[in-house]
Amino acid sequence: MYTIKTQSCFDSAHFLWGYEGKCSNIHGHRWTVEIEVEGRSLGEAGQRRGMLMDFSSLKDDVKREADVFDHTFIIERGSLKENTLKALEEEGFKITEVDFRPTAECFAEYFFRRFKDLGYEVKQAVVYETPNNCASYGEG
Repeated sequence: MYTIKTQSCFDSAHFLWGYEGKCSNIHGHRWTVEIEVEGRSLGEAGQRRGMLMDFSSLKDDVKREADVFDHTFIIERGSLKENTLKALEEEGFKITEVDFRPTAECFAEYFFRRFKDLGYEVKQAVVYETPNNCASYGEG
């Protein structure tokens, strides 16, 4: 089995709704998203000869998907009062609502499924919320 992987980063703020501890307060991370794809065979002719896939396609897609969250305030849907959300939006803050708790674990599953939906044979998605702390998701 062949594998290739690439990564991209984004900076954003979030908080963990219902959490007792420091992470219940708004704070930021430099998140790193790493996607590893796999396949049994390499291209046999043309541009992709000797390659599982073109790295540039995977790199571009990982960057595009990570950029959705770059310099945004990521919130779990329903975690802020409507008035609070409206006030933040009126101030011009970029808000990204997600249907999951914005943890590294949930982001790893999110990116895994997103890249599956894009047609990639994803082996694993890894999301670092700090250089030393990461979570991964795969189905193997």
